[in-house]
Amino acid sequence: MAITLTESAAKHIANHLTKRGKGVGLRLGVRTSGCSGLAYKLEYADELHPEDLRFESRGITVIVDPKSLPYLDGTQLDFAREGLNEGFRFNNPNVKDACGCGESFNV
Repeated sequence: MAITLTESAAKHIANHLTKRGKGVGLRLGVRTSGCSGLAYKLEYADELHPEDLRFESRGITVIVDPKSLPYLDGTQLDFAREGLNEGFRFNNPNVKDACGCGESFNV
């Protein structure tokens, strides 16, 4: 079981952690939402919880709660800029279908 980051995503996260001046890593999870059932949630983590699962990728700690891991296992998080748009992209091998707006998915 693993969550990985591309070089671009790791650099982006490291820059934001440095700007914040605090944080132990990136917390990644899923929540019930949207027309397809699940949506990703991302936030910078300032502390670890006993139940947290931790993955190291390119010098960044990625933190996942145990309930989200089955939906995220094998995911690679990328960060891309295209013209004026930029954002994270989830390369998740578990996704069976995604909604047209790209905000939610199901497995």
